[in-house]
Amino acid sequence: NTHRFTFSPNPSSKMFSAFRSVTKNGRILSDGVRIAAPKNRSLACAAESLEKTAYYDLHVELKGKMVPFAGYSLPVLYETEDGGVLKETLNTRAQNCSGLFDVSHMGQVRWTGKDAVKFIEKCVVGDIAGLKEGEGRLTLITNESGGIIDDSVVTNAGKYIYMVINGACKHADMEHFNQQMSTFEGDVQMEYLAEQQLLALQGKGAAAALAPLAPSLDFSVMPFMTGVDCKVAGIEGCRVTRCGYTGEDGFEISVPYAQAVDLAQSLLKKKGVLATGLGARDALRLEAGLCLYGNDIDGTTNPIEAGLAWTMGGPKGRRRLEQGFLGAEHFLEPDGKLKKQTKRRVGLKGMKAPARSHAEIYDAEGKNKIGEITSGTFSPCLKAPIAMGYFELSHSKAETPVTINVRGKMQPAIVSSMPFLETSYFKP
Repeated sequence: NTHRFTFSPNPSSKMFSAFRSVTKNGRILSDGVRIAAPKNRSLACAAESLEKTAYYDLHVELKGKMVPFAGYSLPVLYETEDGGVLKETLNTRAQNCSGLFDVSHMGQVRWTGKDAVKFIEKCVVGDIAGLKEGEGRLTLITNESGGIIDDSVVTNAGKYIYMVINGACKHADMEHFNQQMSTFEGDVQMEYLAEQQLLALQGKGAAAALAPLAPSLDFSVMPFMTGVDCKVAGIEGCRVTRCGYTGEDGFEISVPYAQAVDLAQSLLKKKGVLATGLGARDALRLEAGLCLYGNDIDGTTNPIEAGLAWTMGGPKGRRRLEQGFLGAEHFLEPDGKLKKQTKRRVGLKGMKAPARSHAEIYDAEGKNKIGEITSGTFSPCLKAPIAMGYFELSHSKAETPVTINVRGKMQPAIVSSMPFLETSYFKP
């Protein structure tokens, strides 16, 4: 059997630590918006122990307000005339504009070996074998009890499988993969691409901004959730994936560390492109009804409870019928049907004030507790508070009236479908 884990070191970082700590609490921002911080915070982060991405000096130069997040020092917002969570969020959603995010804290992994797909399908719920070259999909990494270890985008890159995992989870994810490889009968290698940085360019103007820098790509026919290795701004060793986590069209661009700042500066020169921080990213993903790992999904929630059963495919799809991934028996029947659950993730709207994580949800009369908020914010685009959380099934239907205990005061709210606003994913 062939199992190998290789590490591509970042020349400026202390990447050889096994784990990285993350922020301890959500942080109130200068314009009154709170960013949710992942909850798997087993360690405290001293400022001097934080990792820095290749863009750290550029963030500071651009007046980024740096905060600890997922073990890194990252900008929560930019303290400029055009910056701040509100303006950065609205710019990302505006016509002919886009936000540029540093997401280099996320983990990039290359899988090789003739049995790589077989191994990955042991760890994730999605159909990886069915991906055509260039195609990717969102999937979930599960544990033996059916809980979600992480969410990930996995792409068939032709000669290898490209995986992106969350920054706060990446070292634990890779340790989990190593444990699974130790008993796997097959040929698979995992390489952590620590030297690669990652930019997310998100918004309706993203394609127009990126196109002059990636002349080999035709964005008029490149579908969402596809990717390719190519030159960007003349830089070798890049990978462009049409994806993102804002509800908008956009791209994630993997770029070598040494040329990372050059690429960011080239993009920031394009009309409508604005450096954008974590605060706006959190508001954007919540408006789009997307989960933050550690808040809205974790090792105690399964794909059905989280409203993510679609990541396994339909009831007659191969993964639902064959299963074979960790924990499947805890939420799937042998014939692939979904097992009944007692709770589900739903949206909330209609509150007068934002309901934050852990706020308790009650029935309309305010007597019986029926759930708990996992994420909440004031939506810059909807100009109203929104939230998501887990409810008892009996109260999870859209438009059901409920009450929420918001800092000691009971507020009426209604259950909402998600996303909270229309998404703009590109379709050729």
